[in-house]
Amino acid sequence: MENEKLEEILLTLEEKLEKASNVLKEDYAAIRAGRANPHVLDKLQVEAYGVMSPLQQLGNVSVADARCLVISPWDKSLLKSIEKAIQASDIGINPSNDGTVIRLVFPELTEERRKELVKQVKKMGEETKVAVRNIRREAMEGIKKLKTGKEISEDEASNAEVDVEDTVTKAIEGVEKTVSAKEKELLTI
Repeated sequence: MENEKLEEILLTLEEKLEKASNVLKEDYAAIRAGRANPHVLDKLQVEAYGVMSPLQQLGNVSVADARCLVISPWDKSLLKSIEKAIQASDIGINPSNDGTVIRLVFPELTEERRKELVKQVKKMGEETKVAVRNIRREAMEGIKKLKTGKEISEDEASNAEVDVEDTVTKAIEGVEKTVSAKEKELLTI
């Protein structure tokens, strides 16, 4: 394929598909599966020194054991702010503050909660597949414009469309693998 515009369409397609996959993986990292996972705190903002800051900038988050996270702030005066931010978040875990560190103990997930989380995971996977299909449509429209503008031949257009379909099929398979891996993690007791 010598056509630069066609190559640009295919590169943009791959970049957007990669972004969609990464967003899904980041979202899945924030779903707790009954064991301590520091990524559930990735999006947590804490008020410190009059501004909102990510928790990771204010202290060290470590995994004490399979079901306990320990947050050690560098400035002990931030303990109350961190505790308040965790309580206000949708994490669903009550922090315990001992004056030097904050502990988050992850309770065992009930069967009902596991099933709810699996539904949520599947819904997020479907939303990602819809995004992938929209990305495919954009690429196909770009190829069609090049073909109607006589910038590429019929053969180049059909080859490019096959490439787009192959790339999208691989992306959807990747999404399905990610969904089933997260589902398996949630259902494992």
